[in-house]
Amino acid sequence: MDNDSKKAFQLIVFFGLVSLFGDIVYEGARAVNGPYLKTLAVNAALVGFIVGIGEFAGYALRLLTGYFADKTKAYWIFTFIGYGLIISIPLLSLAGVWQVAAVLLIAERIGKGIRAPAKDTIVSSAAKKIGTGKGFGIQEAFDQFGALLGPMIFTVYFALTGGGVKNVQDYRNAYALFWIPYLLVIIFVIIAFIKFPDSSKFEPPKNDNEPEKLTRLFWIYNVFSFITALGLLNFSIIGYHFKSNSIVSDTMIPVFYAIVMGVDGVAAYFMGTFYDKLKTKNKSGGLSSLLILPIFSFFIPFFVFANNFIMALISAVLLGFIMGAQETIMKAAIADITPIKKRGTGYGIFNFLFGFSMFLGSYIAGLLYDISIFSLILLIVGLQILALIIFFVMRIEIKKSHITT
Repeated sequence: MDNDSKKAFQLIVFFGLVSLFGDIVYEGARAVNGPYLKTLAVNAALVGFIVGIGEFAGYALRLLTGYFADKTKAYWIFTFIGYGLIISIPLLSLAGVWQVAAVLLIAERIGKGIRAPAKDTIVSSAAKKIGTGKGFGIQEAFDQFGALLGPMIFTVYFALTGGGVKNVQDYRNAYALFWIPYLLVIIFVIIAFIKFPDSSKFEPPKNDNEPEKLTRLFWIYNVFSFITALGLLNFSIIGYHFKSNSIVSDTMIPVFYAIVMGVDGVAAYFMGTFYDKLKTKNKSGGLSSLLILPIFSFFIPFFVFANNFIMALISAVLLGFIMGAQETIMKAAIADITPIKKRGTGYGIFNFLFGFSMFLGSYIAGLLYDISIFSLILLIVGLQILALIIFFVMRIEIKKSHITT
């Protein structure tokens, strides 16, 4: 490993630490946001709407922040502002009504929308030196270690305070524990900026065969991502179902989310490495690894709605594997199918469409859950079959593009 590769690796590790402590905060919260909103007398449809609008607002904003990050090259400014808004989660310790909680939950997602394209562009430049799949896989492993620890903070706190059904004040007290990791997030962002103020120097020399504009493959890839995300049952609805049907206890729901995050982290590294291996002859070849997303997503509702503890556990493992693949492969793919001057824009477009699909998916899932679980299962199955069809269209385009490394 040459000196530049070592520095690139260090930058990825620093952002890994930022992601680790950031995920302790907001993924820890996401593990219980559904059950917490239920304690505030919110129904499933409104839970789905709050979660969905938060995801959509965060992802939609990336369309603008990605574009302006490219135009201004102020990647670090967007990164600092975005991570600063994670403060919304410890502020939940002061919220006692669902309207305030909803605003704070949405504000945290907006922060993600501000920082994500800029941060991903910074990391993608460094990842080019060691392999895009591997680079994002390493970062995601750190990320998910934090996402594993976050829910466990709730679990340990709930266990130490007697277990059983928790009330609003119990959740508020637990949210207050996240002030310390939030401060560590800010500290590590500052350190990363001081050490690596310009990540673009890690980019390889421009390839004459590299397209100047976003390609047809890029847009097909986004359609595929949109459909798979639309048909993925998220953990807020899953956790709501577990609590409503007493399949998993309040204390164990964060443990299940921790399992999702743990599997996510392990899967991210291996899927990232697998992605890089598929790129040996064709830079777009790694996209073939996305086949697992519609296949695994297809089976999740059958395990979730089996109303059995073991089946619920299996659904958590499957969801973790899917999320690990999404966070690693999908981010690495954007780096490989977009030129550097369009990369922030590419991440912004991808995340906007991905977030819009998550908004629709979350809200529709919440509505159908209250009306007919059978209809919800049918919708998910149909969407994932459609995603499989689009995947094979994308495979044809990959062969046509044959973008060499």
